[in-house]
Amino acid sequence: MTTASAAAASARADRRGGKAPVATVARKPAWRRALSVVLWTIVVVGVLAYATSIAVPLWFQAQGQRLMIVTSGSMAPTFDAGDAVVMRKVSDPSELKVGQIVAFWPTGSQRLVTHRIIELVTLPKMATDPKTGQSKPVLDEATGEPTTDRYIVTKGDANNVQDDNATPYTRVRGIVLSAHPGWGWVLQWTGSAQGRAVMLVPPLAALGTLELLALRDARQRRRQTTPTRDERHVDAFFLD
Repeated sequence: MTTASAAAASARADRRGGKAPVATVARKPAWRRALSVVLWTIVVVGVLAYATSIAVPLWFQAQGQRLMIVTSGSMAPTFDAGDAVVMRKVSDPSELKVGQIVAFWPTGSQRLVTHRIIELVTLPKMATDPKTGQSKPVLDEATGEPTTDRYIVTKGDANNVQDDNATPYTRVRGIVLSAHPGWGWVLQWTGSAQGRAVMLVPPLAALGTLELLALRDARQRRRQTTPTRDERHVDAFFLD
């Protein structure tokens, strides 16, 4: 009896006995398992970092608060450049008290400043004359008398003198509730194009690599389970 005949006879015997060929899948090598762990770690860390950078500001906004990044050291040692402060919006001038730290736009400037209130004063409300460009008191239409408004006098904790001009409360953006050292640099970096690229590109590349490895594994499994020529001959023999 030839070798092929013996293989066919063995296959017939296995089929008659109800046995089916068993395909064995080779165990993945250690380097392959380690690579998968590293790639999934990159994916998880990147996604969590990106999600946190979005969730933290949204969480404070849900509480009616805002995060603001400190860019100067005028309030040291209370907080310094690179820190982040939590701010609550002011809706009424009665909320302002001496000793509070507030964020405001100084008169004639759009640069946000965060300093401490050292005095509350009532002064005539001023407006800019469109013809002369100079400030002049705003008069009450009924009495013709100058109208007054609440102003704050401010000073940075690290400064030796108070700020040049008093600021109307309408230019106060909010009261500082707390400070978080170092948060400012982190928030600034995560909000930049470079930070988002660092958080998103490696996880995407890792997912692509994992997909290629999965395709390679699937191809190897198909190769291992493909019947041999003798097995195909035996199947054809029994089907006939």
